[in-house]
Amino acid sequence: MYKIYTLLWMLAGSLLLLPQAGATGQDALEELAKDANIIIRSEETVFTVNSINSGTTTYNVTLTILNEHGNHRAKLYVGYDKLTKVERLEGTSYDRFGKKIKALKSKDVVDMSAVDGGSLFTDNRVKIANLVHTVYPYTVEFAYEVSNNNLLGYPRFIPQDEERLSVEKASYVVRVPLGTKLRYHESNMPQPVNKAATATHETYTWQVQHLKPVETEPYGPGLEELVPVVRTAPTDFEVEGYKGNMESWKSYGMWINQLNQGRDVLPDATKQKLIALTANAKTQEEKVRIIYDYLQGKTRYVSIQLGIGGWQPFEASFVDSKGYGDCKALTNYTQAMLKTVGVTSHHALIRAGDDVTDIRTDFPSSQFNHVVLAVPMPNDTLWLECTSQTEAAGYSGSNTGGRHALLITPEGGKLVRTTDYTAADNSQLRHIRVRLDEKGSGTASITTHYKGLQQESRSGVIHHLQPEEQRKWLYKQVQVPSFEISKYAFEQQKSRVPVVKEQLELSLRQCATISGKRMFINPNLMNKWTSVPNQRDKRLTEVVRDMAFLDVDTVEFDLPAGYAVEFLPQDITHTSAFGEYNATVKVDGQRVIYRRSLQMGKGRYSPESYTKLVEFLNNVIKSDAQQVVFVKNIP
Repeated sequence: MYKIYTLLWMLAGSLLLLPQAGATGQDALEELAKDANIIIRSEETVFTVNSINSGTTTYNVTLTILNEHGNHRAKLYVGYDKLTKVERLEGTSYDRFGKKIKALKSKDVVDMSAVDGGSLFTDNRVKIANLVHTVYPYTVEFAYEVSNNNLLGYPRFIPQDEERLSVEKASYVVRVPLGTKLRYHESNMPQPVNKAATATHETYTWQVQHLKPVETEPYGPGLEELVPVVRTAPTDFEVEGYKGNMESWKSYGMWINQLNQGRDVLPDATKQKLIALTANAKTQEEKVRIIYDYLQGKTRYVSIQLGIGGWQPFEASFVDSKGYGDCKALTNYTQAMLKTVGVTSHHALIRAGDDVTDIRTDFPSSQFNHVVLAVPMPNDTLWLECTSQTEAAGYSGSNTGGRHALLITPEGGKLVRTTDYTAADNSQLRHIRVRLDEKGSGTASITTHYKGLQQESRSGVIHHLQPEEQRKWLYKQVQVPSFEISKYAFEQQKSRVPVVKEQLELSLRQCATISGKRMFINPNLMNKWTSVPNQRDKRLTEVVRDMAFLDVDTVEFDLPAGYAVEFLPQDITHTSAFGEYNATVKVDGQRVIYRRSLQMGKGRYSPESYTKLVEFLNNVIKSDAQQVVFVKNIP
């Protein structure tokens, strides 16, 4: 406790010596510092729209770093490109007594490419200002100004953008010329926007103050659902001569159509080759798969981000001759090839990523970071990830599945959902045969079929790791107490829901425990549920499960001669709103047959249901730990 109050005293002294940071009473300061790594003392963002294609953003922040976990906020990253210019970048740091540590100089600012070596054509760069200190607490101030000739996306106000961060005060001001329509969306804001006007501009101001640190809960919503957020977007905009309107998804799609127009022309020789390749295809889907295989064998992904090239694809003829392109270019190229063989398809803008939140469907705006191709089929849609050289045709997976995409049709944009995967789609079906010896050791032959989302890690291993690296990876993944891998093999079946077959031969040490004349076996050899998150006194947020799955394990143990069953667990079933668990153990002579299945769904549930989830998972853990006991008949 002494350390806590010492820290608060030092913090108070530091902040009160910085009049530009404002003053905070001791009680309020203690509330802001509790459970925090960083306190934002003051943050102000002012975004001024000069015209439909130009604007400026000024940013000023003063924040206090309380410990080493907040040091990343003492680094400021300011991105720029051909359409964006950093006009000013300043920074100063102070120690806990308010004494200046360092004023940022131009030589202290690192200017580097904003992308990795996988990008061949890019003008995206970033300036990095570093004021990290090693004695806590310390305070940093940053200020910058950026001018922009691309107003496709307006700034977003999210002052509390990470956990264990508190905010004394923060504001966001948008200034637009009189008569210009600003579109905005507020979430969790304590107060709505304050509107005012000058002789030349309308001003929109949002403010927050005294925000205590927020922490997400296990199986809970993401941080963005819990904190204040303001999203802003233009109505009319222009990027390098291409004018558009974003008032609806339809009109936004029409702007994308402008960018894509006339860029799908292929050389005649390529067209003839594609027609010949698909001449014997019996269905439209077979044509698509042939073209997709051709794409994967011919091209590779290279990011191309040059001005309007961040949104406009390179011509199909360019990709055809060079053999590379970014997501837009490769999608456009695939669409052109399919058009050649009589198959209609559409670009689709999407927010890709394993753990990203879905877009705000009620707020048309630039919320996407990727492009895929949608091919309408008689009964559904075939989705193609055109940047991958290994993915199965039609598989969206964790990167783009189960979310909204903006389909770009000739009539404009239209929101649709990509493929959602059920528990049966994401299955793990395993059969194990174990042969035990008198000492409780033995060998195991294991065949597992991983499907859908559950096969993705294995698919990555197959395509990106060498055999010796694969073996090392398996040693980390196999959940058996003591073993050696004798043999292993992978086999992948590419389909709309791909499957990886994994075969293992293991040498097991002490798979069973011998105590006198008894042998103890835990029949769940490889798939035990082992942990449950802590419960708080009161659950505050909904329970969120993002993935449905089905695991079925069948384990057969061949016992050494002379053993008979002494204790056999009863059949077990646990059922809840979250899923169902079943386990059975049968004995057939010298063979023990264990079967366990666990199916869990996805969805959102009330905060009160969390105790039921914990109860269900605790029951699974207890059931997974049960043992079968055998006794040796001694003549």
